[in-house]
Amino acid sequence: MDSWVIAMMLGASLFLGAIALFAFLWAVKNGQFDDEEKFLNAAKFDGEEELNDALKREQKKEDLKKSYRPE
Repeated sequence: MDSWVIAMMLGASLFLGAIALFAFLWAVKNGQFDDEEKFLNAAKFDGEEELNDALKREQKKEDLKKSYRPE
């Protein structure tokens, strides 16, 4: 490859990387990744049966961990 091709590819990749970094920082600054309602809505709309089933599954996992003893 000629050196001008490598320089052009390096320049293009730095330019595109700078655009991606700028877009990411802009999104963070404007709160695009903040989802404050997600966890509130998840707890609000979960049924009691689903929560009880999840609790039972976690208790079974803990019981299995306690009862398992490697030889």
